[in-house]
Amino acid sequence: MPSYLVTVATGNQWFAGTDDYIYLTLVGLAGTSERHLLDKPFYNDFERGATDTYEVTVTEDLGEIQLIKIEKRKYWFPDDWYLKYITVKTPVGDYLEFPCYRWITDEKEVVFRDGQAKLFDDEKTQILKHHRRKELEERQKLYRWAEWHPGFPLNIDAKSHKELPRNIQFDSEKGVDFILNYTKAMENLYINRFMHMFQSSWSDFADFEKIFVKISNTISEYVMQHWQEDFMFGYQFLNGCNPVLIKKCIELPKKFPVTTEMVEYSLERNLTLEQEIKLGNIFIVDYELLDDVEVNKTDPCTAQYLAAPICLLYKNLENKILPIAIQINQAPQQSNPIFLPSDAKYDWLLAKIWVRSSDFHIHQTVTHLLRTHLISEVFAVAMFRQLPAVHPLFKLLIPHVRFTIAINTKAREQLICEYGLFDKANATGGGGHVQMVQRAMKHLTYSSLCFPEEIKSRHMESNEDIPYYYYRDDGVKVWDAIKSFVTDIINIYYGSEEAVCEDLELKAFVKDIFVYGMRSNKDSGFPKAIKTREKLSEYLTIVIFTSSAQHAAVNFGQYDWCSWIPNAPPTMRCPPPTEKGKTTIEYIIKSLPDRGRSCWHLGAVWALSQFQENEVFLGIYPDEHFTEKPVKEAMRKFRKNLDGIASYIAERNRNKKLPYYYLSPDQIPNSVAV
Repeated sequence: MPSYLVTVATGNQWFAGTDDYIYLTLVGLAGTSERHLLDKPFYNDFERGATDTYEVTVTEDLGEIQLIKIEKRKYWFPDDWYLKYITVKTPVGDYLEFPCYRWITDEKEVVFRDGQAKLFDDEKTQILKHHRRKELEERQKLYRWAEWHPGFPLNIDAKSHKELPRNIQFDSEKGVDFILNYTKAMENLYINRFMHMFQSSWSDFADFEKIFVKISNTISEYVMQHWQEDFMFGYQFLNGCNPVLIKKCIELPKKFPVTTEMVEYSLERNLTLEQEIKLGNIFIVDYELLDDVEVNKTDPCTAQYLAAPICLLYKNLENKILPIAIQINQAPQQSNPIFLPSDAKYDWLLAKIWVRSSDFHIHQTVTHLLRTHLISEVFAVAMFRQLPAVHPLFKLLIPHVRFTIAINTKAREQLICEYGLFDKANATGGGGHVQMVQRAMKHLTYSSLCFPEEIKSRHMESNEDIPYYYYRDDGVKVWDAIKSFVTDIINIYYGSEEAVCEDLELKAFVKDIFVYGMRSNKDSGFPKAIKTREKLSEYLTIVIFTSSAQHAAVNFGQYDWCSWIPNAPPTMRCPPPTEKGKTTIEYIIKSLPDRGRSCWHLGAVWALSQFQENEVFLGIYPDEHFTEKPVKEAMRKFRKNLDGIASYIAERNRNKKLPYYYLSPDQIPNSVAV
């Protein structure tokens, strides 16, 4: 009688093993096997990390194996089982791989197929076509769209982490419990002792060091020492944790009436301001999105304030970017003066602090939350709803959505919900952050997520004109490496433009993103369909780059740049100055966050800057969803390119006081998971 050698691999996660009964059925073109209990006498099968092998004998030839059916029946108490893969060696010597990489949680039958990726039109049998249709039908019942707030991209329909499908939950929910992590962070940073003085002010800038010096960190310490300097202020627009706002000033806006006479103190080329603008030496950052955003009023005992500054910057003869004028609010008027480096020391310092505070709010809510977390969740939900596991694009994207839906659900549950942790320290808490996302959605476009296009839109692409913009330089390298890899994968599976046009599952995936993510907004520029391999390559590069590199660039520097409270105040407790010559050091200290909010803020930026336990970095694919040799060769090429980029960045950073490493591939997780 024919026999098949079946090998079953159990995952290494906590509680991945099972004591339940496991049954296997083989489905071939010529017949279906009996239901076989996989069991070795006197041996504990399916332990965590185990690989178990069984001989399955059948009464007749099954023909070419099409599917595997797995059933898990409770032995004592039912427990979840994480199945990595099954391999089958057939009687004629063929070796088949069946990747699974999923939790099997209940007592129903689970059906999956071998690892060879296929488009729908490449399927040769009705049984396989039926299987992929049924898989999507079941997934669409599990992965439903929901609206958290009007005007937001839609998200998964789950109110808590435990409501999510088991396969997208964190292995350990404790690892992403924001309350637990913040408490742990404050214990690690020795800052709990300040919490009882929640609403009391600090004495002076040095007083902030009491909650700062316990963690040694090269960049954060450098920031603490140099944050008042104009060089440090300007440098952060290029290489801080929000390097996406600065743009070359083509024309001064009428609402910002800066004149040559005002800034000639700062200009070094003996030219007028207009001439400097024409030469490309003037840059601008406008926080208009914050104008009239509702301020946090959840604590009636503490007034909090927001502003919407405009900041003008200048590239001097040393190619340093320095601030030369700041207007703290949008409308030019006598009570909203333009502050200058030639003003009194504390007038100028407070104006810069207001810009840094505003930058923090835009960074957290727009750059970080909306443009990486929320949009990546859209990509993830659409993928699960519209691409079956056998689809090559599912296999390509699945590592880049790992834990993304889970971290966002946990954030909605604890962090950015009403009365959540976000409200404790941030002036945009209590609803302001919701307004900001709703406004920013109008500017979330396809081209703004396409890294090279976004850089060009701000006229920041020239390394000769704007040197030392490491975010741009490293980002372009990583973008090109991802796009090259994606193109290689596409060319393996799509032999022509017609194959792209005729892929109805791809079409449904793209449509889901446009309709539910971009809310059918034609102005977003998101395509409703994709018709060429080149456009598909760009589209998938956006998905992967946003979920990996872009998130890394704006997330993991938060402790570096925001832990020194005066450099990134999460709230301001006094209104902006309305005239010059009145600001004192005492007024600045009184304006900055009190002790309690400073502690919450420090705990937050520490917790959010940590990698996940067992993090998986860009180009590393431990779960082998692909089995084909050409894909594995493309992966090796991708890793080689990424290794070259990492080596280049490491060499450039050598001996730098301010190294830039956020876009080094060995520091870029595959997905948004924190």
